[in-house]
Amino acid sequence: MHGFFTPKSATGRASLIPPPPWHYSGDLLTVEYRTDPARVAELLPPPLGPAPDDPGAVAIIWADWQSCSDSREELLDPVRAQYKECFVVVRCSYRDRVYSRCVYIWVDKDFALVRGLHQGYPKKLGSVHLTRPHPYGPAAPRLAAGGALGATLAAADRRLAQAVVRLSGPSPHNGFVNAHPMAHHRWLPSIAPGAGLALDELISSGAESAEGGQPWAGEADLELFEAPTEELAALSVHEIIGGYYRQVGVTWNGGALLESGTSAAEGS
Repeated sequence: MHGFFTPKSATGRASLIPPPPWHYSGDLLTVEYRTDPARVAELLPPPLGPAPDDPGAVAIIWADWQSCSDSREELLDPVRAQYKECFVVVRCSYRDRVYSRCVYIWVDKDFALVRGLHQGYPKKLGSVHLTRPHPYGPAAPRLAAGGALGATLAAADRRLAQAVVRLSGPSPHNGFVNAHPMAHHRWLPSIAPGAGLALDELISSGAESAEGGQPWAGEADLELFEAPTEELAALSVHEIIGGYYRQVGVTWNGGALLESGTSAAEGS
């Protein structure tokens, strides 16, 4: 049986995802804001703790991705390469080092969801849309002062977030919340009831290589909405820090185990 992930088969062709490395090219629209630090802290399981400075800082990031494996065959079959996602990032500390951590994330393709679960991202399916800038025609904003970009997120028929970023000029950075290696958990409950977690790892990962275009910054508006099966709105917006847009390219090729067996035994 072959295949990096299920379903495994005689040839491996049916596997949902190929083995890493995975390559990504895409557009990122980011809104950073501050919320109640206590709401961030309750999303940080031990041994993680709040970041020592600005512990209530949050980034919500909309991304329009094109991705592929080393073969790049997905690029000629775009349904296997293109997807969108919206993810919520906070910062945390572990052994006196600051990490970024994705606490919520929604994607619109199954391969992106499964790839993220392998990486420790808590992915769910959702509906994600963001404005695409373009240098020609009136149907798209320009990457220039005055350009306005919108983004929306919905899941299970409920709108969860919407944002508008109005560009004011070039920026030296694309924000600070998502600027560290990621500290994620990989969890899988045991098949035996009450037996805890079969997989319980705290891992660190980041880009093996990265490049990016000129970041743009501007003013941002962000609204979060209540939903029956979501808790994003608990990270309520107290103060907008700023909005950013950038085109990036990254390669991901695995991570490192920080420690294992640290989570609650019940695995609930």
